Amino acid sequence: MSAAKASLVSYGSDSDSENESESNPRAEKVDSVDPEATSHLKPLQSGHTMSLAVLNSAPEVAVKEAVETGTHLDPSLKEVTYNPTYDTMFAPEFGPMNPFKTQQMAAPRNMLSGYAEPAHVNDFMFEQQRRTFSTYGYALDPSIDTHQVFSNSYIGAVDEAEKNKGLTVFESGHKKSEKRKKVKGGDAKDIDNFLGPWARYIDEKDVAKPSEEEQKELDEITAKRQKKGRNEEDAPAEEKTILHVKDMYDYQGRSYLHVPQDVGVNLRSAEVPDKCYLPKKQIHVWSGHTKGVSAIRLFPGSGHLLLSCSMDCKIKLWEVYGERRCIRTFIGHSKAVRDICFNNSGTQFLSAAYDRYLKLWDSETGQCISRFTNRKVPYCVKFNPDEDKQNLFVAGMSDKKIVQWDIRTGEVVQEYDRHLGAVNTITFVDENRRFVSTSDDKSLRVWEWDIPVDFKYIAEPSMHSMPAVTLSPNGKWLACQSMDNQILIFGAQNRFRLNKKKVFKGHMVAGYACQVDFSPDMSYVVSGDADGKLNIWDWKTTKLYHRIKAHDKVCISALWHPHETSKVITCGWDGQIKLWD
Repeated sequence: MSAAKASLVSYGSDSDSENESESNPRAEKVDSVDPEATSHLKPLQSGHTMSLAVLNSAPEVAVKEAVETGTHLDPSLKEVTYNPTYDTMFAPEFGPMNPFKTQQMAAPRNMLSGYAEPAHVNDFMFEQQRRTFSTYGYALDPSIDTHQVFSNSYIGAVDEAEKNKGLTVFESGHKKSEKRKKVKGGDAKDIDNFLGPWARYIDEKDVAKPSEEEQKELDEITAKRQKKGRNEEDAPAEEKTILHVKDMYDYQGRSYLHVPQDVGVNLRSAEVPDKCYLPKKQIHVWSGHTKGVSAIRLFPGSGHLLLSCSMDCKIKLWEVYGERRCIRTFIGHSKAVRDICFNNSGTQFLSAAYDRYLKLWDSETGQCISRFTNRKVPYCVKFNPDEDKQNLFVAGMSDKKIVQWDIRTGEVVQEYDRHLGAVNTITFVDENRRFVSTSDDKSLRVWEWDIPVDFKYIAEPSMHSMPAVTLSPNGKWLACQSMDNQILIFGAQNRFRLNKKKVFKGHMVAGYACQVDFSPDMSYVVSGDADGKLNIWDWKTTKLYHRIKAHDKVCISALWHPHETSKVITCGWDGQIKLWD
């Protein structure tokens, strides 16, 4: 503490210290301090080499005289002893020039690398000399007047410039020596009547317009082509029917559509058999089709009649009970028939064929009631199963659309256009309020009736195309024949989830739309395959129980009779329809 006080005394002159001692009695106490404590200050007191400013720790003070010379105020100052002007206080710390710039950066520049002086050389002249220098190694010296060109006017390879006489790249140099091999037998120009490679032929005409005779011939050919195309596309095949039984009506005036009551089974009841059994043997063959059978459908409700369509362009109606005769043949398509569908009562049915026509037939009389087409091939057709919508049907077309027609007007009333491939199947679910469609785009879509936007879209990378779909008798499941040789089961209520526990395998079906079916009591699942075999699986365990060699070619469809315990009907591409029991 005493040393600090002693150092304070050392600031200022001797007279100041004397004044302080007179005015302040404490100064006397400072004088009486031990001399050793102030020994380090002796050089200062004696006025030797070190100055007071070296040990002065007080803040620097701006003096007015020092600052008046310029407007710069050092920002490190702690105290200002005068009133600086506004310009002095708000002047920039450094500047207005940047003091940190190098001399090169501070110099005037008009390009990144420095300052380019203006030269009287136009762009073409500059580019000419630059290219000449890069090609020949010399260029005109820009510092010399270019109008007076001498040998010392060039820079770079001067010898080369003298040799080339100062030619630039844009001026023609020495002509190359023409060493062309002459054509054997003389030059091509010497050939008689040769006018060059692009000369016209002797008989060539300038005008491409045909003469009157040629125009007539062209018109005839065009008319024939149009007429031929119209005959193929527009004209539907003539419809006719053949009745194969002697009497169409019995003694009571009932037609063959009447459900028989003397067959040992109550076909009119809605009850299903309590227990179903595996079919073991073939009990009948319906033969009459000359080509492969495409699809078979049982008469709705009773199942006492069987409708079949074939690649021989014909549709046939067969008896299932009694003599099992062919009752009627429907002829009216010019190409193979792809699909058929009864209405609810069975009095009418629809047929879809590759001739691009859908036709509505009367089951009893064989008359073709109406025809429908939209110039595309129909792949599947279905009546709306609701009783109040029996005038409406939907068809899956080759142009990716599902088209809805009204029978009464014959017009398209709705189009469902969301699939990315040809539509293969249409199946009604959920009390006919919705329907499920599958397509070549490997997806499954669920639609609300009459709403052309699918509300459910099911497509997985692992999924394959499913060209055959069947609804289970209890309406809870959809059996889908997948092209990876397995039958997949989807829930038909609410979420349409894939049931991963129910997968039926063991048959070869890839490439064929083999129809699947259930036994009436939901015990078994049946399907044909590409080898002509009838495969029967257990529903609960998904085990393959039975396999029968049913057809020589593809077994395309298998139907379990809804009122029989063990009767299964199969059809194949060998043209035969078989009954198994």
